Amino acid sequence: QVQLVESGGGLVQPGGSLRLSCAASGRIFSINAMGWYRQAPGKQRELVAAITSGGSTNYADSVKGRFTISRDNAKNTVYLQMNSLKPEDTAVYYCNADVQRVRGGRTYAYWGQGTQVTVSS
Repeated sequence: QVQLVESGGGLVQPGGSLRLSCAASGRIFSINAMGWYRQAPGKQRELVAAITSGGSTNYADSVKGRFTISRDNAKNTVYLQMNSLKPEDTAVYYCNADVQRVRGGRTYAYWGQGTQVTVSS
């Protein structure tokens, strides 16, 4: 009923930039927090950045000052602008949305399919 479709990943050189997008569609009454997570080989999935419906943001220390999360509530879309990319940013990036599907209902966590970001020279 709810799908999150990611785009924008790819291969980039160190110091380069990428912009990830994630659009939620389906049965959606409201979306609370949205965020981006990443998982590198052999590592746990970690929070990269999160944003509330009101626009408050939270970043992992490793990306603070380089990445910017934003959202367009009218489009149910969250973005991650990634600048000054480093090899250690290489990972599969997943978007997340906490979705209330019906008024008065519970929230469910939905995940995008993941998009590969590779930072290499």
